[in-house]
Amino acid sequence: MTTQPRFVRLAADDNVVVAVDTIDAGKRVDGVTATARVMKGHKMATKPLAEGAPIVKYGQIIGFASQPIAPGDWVHTHNCAFAAFERDYAFARDAQPEDVLPLEQRATFQGFRRASGRAGTRNYIAILTSVNCSASVARFMAEAVNRSGMLDNYPNVDGVIPLVHGTGCGLAGEGLGFDILERTIWGYATNPNVSAVLIVGLGCEVFQIPGLMKRYGIHPGAHFQSMTIQETGGTKKSIEAGLDRIREMLPIVNQAKRETLPASELCLALQCGGSDGYSGITANPALGKAVDLLVRHGGTACLSETPEIYGAEHLLTRRAESRAVGEKLVDIIHWWEGYTAKHEGSMDNNPSPGNKAGGLTTILEKSLGAAAKGGSTTLRGVYHYAEKIDRNGFVYMDTPGYDPVAATGQVAGGSNLLCFTTGRGSAYGCKPTPSIKLATNSDIYARMIDDMDINCGDVLDGVSLEDKGREIFGLILRTASGEKTKSELLGYGDNEFVPWQIGATM
Repeated sequence: MTTQPRFVRLAADDNVVVAVDTIDAGKRVDGVTATARVMKGHKMATKPLAEGAPIVKYGQIIGFASQPIAPGDWVHTHNCAFAAFERDYAFARDAQPEDVLPLEQRATFQGFRRASGRAGTRNYIAILTSVNCSASVARFMAEAVNRSGMLDNYPNVDGVIPLVHGTGCGLAGEGLGFDILERTIWGYATNPNVSAVLIVGLGCEVFQIPGLMKRYGIHPGAHFQSMTIQETGGTKKSIEAGLDRIREMLPIVNQAKRETLPASELCLALQCGGSDGYSGITANPALGKAVDLLVRHGGTACLSETPEIYGAEHLLTRRAESRAVGEKLVDIIHWWEGYTAKHEGSMDNNPSPGNKAGGLTTILEKSLGAAAKGGSTTLRGVYHYAEKIDRNGFVYMDTPGYDPVAATGQVAGGSNLLCFTTGRGSAYGCKPTPSIKLATNSDIYARMIDDMDINCGDVLDGVSLEDKGREIFGLILRTASGEKTKSELLGYGDNEFVPWQIGATM
């Protein structure tokens, strides 16, 4: 008996299907005979398409036929092209009030209650840098702490982490680029997963630590210290001085204890990287189901990566709680169109070669799949990069699509957990915010088992999106309570702090 290849039709009016198994030429699928081999995750046409006709997947336009396409043809970058077209934003048309559970019925986790009132899922001391010139000293300090064994005496401290970056000088001392860096540094210093912070500078850089302290009304104390290499007397003296400060912080940070907290204290960052043709079918919509659960329990979920929701923004504006929220998102889209054009790029420069090898064609197709991470609830707020997230429910933050830069903005905004979907296999971790990795297909889950936390590929075998969403939500709560993710066990996260750099390097 010959086994017929499996396929997925995602909406009734789609004119393509997605191959779950490779479809060889001559095989009949959905009443159509394949004219060419269609690899797993790729698309096959089910209707004749004239040149210029829209190609429809998810019930939405993902591109336009760049040549005539016959039923059974493989549909990919050779015959599916990007083109701009008008979309109906229908601002706030589909916004609905959430059925948020009362406090006593909400799920709980074991977290750290901070003096600010926010809740942490981890308890770190962070060594932040004001400038790249102090990056090595910050790393030397963290290495010295780990070599000393002093952390062995403080079981409630998750670690001392150096968070260094490549900027801080050679930039304008005011304007968008400077503001983003300042918000990012302060956002990490006050992220609820960080109990105490030491900021290390060189001394003569554009990004001055005293300026940061004045802007935010910061005073040195048990949970905040700063120093510069020049004032302290060089590298060796700075390392020793840093160790002294950390020794003073450790017993205070160790006093924090986990306690039972409601899931409404969770702020979940949503990320995808190394996407493939399954991303919008398995992991992303399953994560969307988990997001809906989190919102029902009073929590917050933050979607980002503006270049990777481009073409799907009309699905978000319809869910906006007000026209003003929707228009803010559209204004950001227009800023990106101008920003990429200014630098001689295009919004369709995304997807990446790996995305295309996995079955994706245009940014429209990628974005429609990526937006599924956001679930189905009302869009409550839109934030600029690294702004503090101050609303519960489903929200959006403007970031680039590049994963480390995007996640850095979300963590700076206050996210205390992160879920990251991947189909091609991303090796990513995040400190101070634990990253849960969701594989879109069973092959990559098995191949990269040491990196992946959940297999969403079994959705293709009949597991419902609702059941997978509940599985993800359960792991979110366990991770928030201290269960280590695969990336944490591997030690990822120190190098993934990458603030968005905008403006001239001078």
